[in-house]
Amino acid sequence: MLIVKKFGGTSLGDADRIRAVADHLTRAKKDGNDLLVVVSAMGKTTDDLIRLASDVSDVQPPREYDMLVSSGERISMALLCMALAGNGVESVSFTGSQAGVITDTEHSRARILEVRADRLTDALNSGKIPVVAGFQGVSTDHDVTTLGRGGSDTTAVALAAVLGATVCEIYTDVTGVFSADPRIVVNARRLARVSFEEMLEISATGGRVLQLRSVEFARNHNVPLHVRSSFTWEPGTWVVEEELEMEQAVVTAVTHDDSEAKVTVTGVPDRPGVAARLFRALADRSVNVDMIVQNTSLHGATDISFTVPRVDLDVSVQTCEALRDELRATGVAFDDDVARVSLVGAGMKSHPGVTAQMFETLAANGINIDMISTSTIRISCIVRKDLVEDAVRLLHSAFDLTQTT
Repeated sequence: MLIVKKFGGTSLGDADRIRAVADHLTRAKKDGNDLLVVVSAMGKTTDDLIRLASDVSDVQPPREYDMLVSSGERISMALLCMALAGNGVESVSFTGSQAGVITDTEHSRARILEVRADRLTDALNSGKIPVVAGFQGVSTDHDVTTLGRGGSDTTAVALAAVLGATVCEIYTDVTGVFSADPRIVVNARRLARVSFEEMLEISATGGRVLQLRSVEFARNHNVPLHVRSSFTWEPGTWVVEEELEMEQAVVTAVTHDDSEAKVTVTGVPDRPGVAARLFRALADRSVNVDMIVQNTSLHGATDISFTVPRVDLDVSVQTCEALRDELRATGVAFDDDVARVSLVGAGMKSHPGVTAQMFETLAANGINIDMISTSTIRISCIVRKDLVEDAVRLLHSAFDLTQTT
């Protein structure tokens, strides 16, 4: 069977770690498996390259930026192939473009359009291990592009889907997906299995184990994921199609995200087309709007509040200010001292009272809620940033998430 194995930066942090990965691949190959490997840049290489770019110039053309930051993965793939050669295992490295990963032309956040995997298939058929640089591809304009932070996950899942892999294993420095961030909740438990839908919500609301787009790709193409640690090699968390269980947990995980900010456009006329004009302008600036709340109209005017990634706060405020006269709004305000706490669980579909218990828990501990957003398997609240970790611990305890299910 074919197994796709993706190794993150911490898994390849130095020469010893690269040799440890090569030894693992050697054992897996001797067990009779066909393997394809996707690698990230070593350790903090990408961060170092970004810092170097800033030191060199404040002007960073997107094409050249992608050319720079894509180089880290090329170092990893070449070194891993050398380590495998030292073990007597044949392998061959491929950049994203050599692997046939074709993307659109959006630099730094490109999306995969197709994968032309002929060279990878040839390598597999000859008994070699293809080692592919993740996070990158080549655009329809023949330029190097990158897929955004965590894009190596998406590369791995896309290749697994195209090649019909049995499983895509994601190796990192944690042993799986947990019921909360174990750095905040010391007794958070590792989840044996989660559904694609739950993992999508976990990734979207602050879970940092898998990139959101990689989970979307896996769900759309039904690629089973196995999140594991390259430091222990023990079984981790399976991400698969939802299975109906007799005693399904009501809440699976508590997540948090302190990288958001809130923008409010005040005194907007309550008439059709205002919200459409506002959010179209933000979309045209590539701003990813998340939670949206519109107040009840008072004297023909209303306030519209929404959250955006904090890195997009300046452009969001500028866009709103530019539209202020056109929208006949009275003002634009922002708050970057907020964070989001969320409950995620497929069992919430059939269990009433989860929302009430969440609100009661926060209220009893003096944590005020600024905004609320829900889906069938998620409830999210915006709270003050300095209280979000307390909120995570309180909710994890209130819903008994340390109990094994």
